[in-house]
Amino acid sequence: MTGPLFSSPPGIPRDPHGSVVTVGTFDGVHRGHWQVLQETRSRAEQDGRRSVLLTFHPHPLRILRPEVAPALLTTPLEKEEILAESGLEYAVFLPFSRTLAQFSPERFVRDVLVDRLHLRRLVIGYDHGFGKGRSGDVETLRDIGRRLGFEVHVVPAVQLDGEPVSSSRIRHALQEGDVVAAAAGLGRPYAFRGTVVRGLGRGRHLGFATANIEAPSPDKLLPREGVYVVRARVRGQMHDGVLHLGPRPVFQDAPPSIEVHLFDFDDQLYGEDMRVEFCQRLRDIHAFATVDALVAAIRADCDAARALLARGAGACREGVLPLE
Repeated sequence: MTGPLFSSPPGIPRDPHGSVVTVGTFDGVHRGHWQVLQETRSRAEQDGRRSVLLTFHPHPLRILRPEVAPALLTTPLEKEEILAESGLEYAVFLPFSRTLAQFSPERFVRDVLVDRLHLRRLVIGYDHGFGKGRSGDVETLRDIGRRLGFEVHVVPAVQLDGEPVSSSRIRHALQEGDVVAAAAGLGRPYAFRGTVVRGLGRGRHLGFATANIEAPSPDKLLPREGVYVVRARVRGQMHDGVLHLGPRPVFQDAPPSIEVHLFDFDDQLYGEDMRVEFCQRLRDIHAFATVDALVAAIRADCDAARALLARGAGACREGVLPLE
């Protein structure tokens, strides 16, 4: 191996008590992941040791099999923001490479987890696989642990409707436009962030001023095209609204767009950052025969969105999707 494995700093400071470590891709940081994180924190507190998470970027499949690599539920920045709420002391982002992918399970554990992160107890999910070709499993880890001096604790699956919560299951829900099911698996509404850019100004002329949002990273998964009830954080404040995601068939010269109309908000936001949470899908995108028919549909969308939010329905309900 040439060059450092870790970006600066190369690991974490040494501690005579060692660390309780968890490792994985953690895309989405969903409810199953959250259970692993909380178990890691709890055991670290019981042991009097530091809690450490090791994760990877880019996604391993982006390097090994890019043709089947999934779109991401969380970008690195989004993952950092969620992990900051976990209570863990350290989060190490390890650049994934073909060199790292060739490590045997024992070499990965010895060179990365033990030598760099000072592993004394390892907490993993029930389906964890690691090392070259994911050849390492729970029993492999326990065998390595007996030889290298660390314990292994396995966290069982978090079940939802009789099935384990998983990143792939959440991706499927989003691809179907079911943002409520996705939020149930995540423990929070699905969200993305982007910069407000200048559009064609048609929304304002129609009586519904919209903020056009620059598409996020192509690696970030967006839900199925359609019209959604959303909440958006702008300038530190949350605002309700509706979002159009996809083509604009009424205007033949208009490219696909991400446009959000915020209720009771009328200010210029060009160049500002907006974080959008998906509450519920309202409908498909239709090719209305006239502009008047489009305006009537937008008005109906806004009325439906206000009513949904007022009765506390959808994925943006307060207090019904706890992370723990």
